[in-house]
Order: sequence, then structure tokens, then C-alpha cells
Amino acid sequence: MKNILCFGDSNAFGFNPENGTRYDKNIRWTGILQSLCMDKFHIIEASCNNRTAFADNPAGKIFTGFKILPEFLNNNLNYVILAIGINDLQFQYEVSHQDINNGISSLIKMVKSTLPNTKIILISPTDLTENVLKNPIFSTLFDKSSIEKSKQLAKIYQQIARENNCDFIDLNTIVKPSTIDGLHFEPEEHLKIANEIFKHLN
Repeated sequence: MKNILCFGDSNAFGFNPENGTRYDKNIRWTGILQSLCMDKFHIIEASCNNRTAFADNPAGKIFTGFKILPEFLNNNLNYVILAIGINDLQFQYEVSHQDINNGISSLIKMVKSTLPNTKIILISPTDLTENVLKNPIFSTLFDKSSIEKSKQLAKIYQQIARENNCDFIDLNTIVKPSTIDGLHFEPEEHLKIANEIFKHLN
């Protein structure tokens, strides 16, 4: 059986925008992907809410992608799926386009240097929508500049994937964020994500 590491933030963890809980395994895309893979692949879930990719998250190590990722990398991984980066756009981090490029590239290099034969699937987040500014929680983290920066992520990620010979998925072409918070996904979107990733594994 081949092992797949799913490393990401709240949308890989399965955050439910309706009530802030975690979707059941049969609803979140990582769990659906395991069902689709059956006995061919084993899905390793390694995500958490509010995790950044490269920004130094004050919440600590497990919430800071570049700090915690090495602990999940081992010789038994056949695929690493990186689905992360939207939280770095929180206005407190003040990241530039170059910061994004450098930060995501560093995660790719980290995987490649440790596991040179492991295949990488890089997933760019959906654009933030104006609804994130209307949400009482997330409006304290994201602003209009966050929304504008999010619209550049797919282009940046695609270029990084091309330069590093990684597979690439642009979530904007597959799903839309919930109108509740402009950031997270409804159950039907998780199903679409799982189906798209499954295609890339086959």
C-alpha cells in the first residue's frame, strides 16, 4: 500500500463554516479520498486549523508549516499533498508576492531534499471572497489586501509547481468557498476536491 501525506490548513482539516466544528471523516476531502483509494493508498491526515505555510505563527510550532512539516516526512511516503498558504495572507503577517513565492518554494525544497523520489501535489487555495470581511471571526484576521493577494496565489503556485516538476491543482477551477465566511468549504465542495485529487493519483 502506498502512503499519501495530506499536509495543510483548516480546509484540509475539515473546518465546517456553519458551526466551526470538524467535518466527519466521510465529509472532509481527506476522508473521502481514503474511501476512493480503498486499499491502494493510505491517507495520512496532517492538517490543523489556522496553520500557516511559511509565516511564523505566534500560535506555535504545529501551526507553522515550515517548522512542523519535517516531522511528517519519512521514507514511506509515496505522495505529499501540500494544501496550504491562505493563512499567510492574514494582515498581521504583511507578506509580499515574493514572500509567498519564497515560502511555498521552501516547502517544496524541504520535501524534495528529504524525499527526492516522492511525488508532490501542490494545491493552491481558492480566492478569498468579500464574505470573509463580513464574518465576525475572520474579518479580524483578513482584510481587503488579503483578498487581493489571494487572487495571485494560483499563478504563483502554478509557476512553482512547473519549476519543481510537481503536480498542480488550482482549487478555483473546482470549488467555491462558502458564503458564510468566504474561506471554507461546504460538504459538496469537499467531495469535488477529493474526486479531483483522486484523478491525479491515477
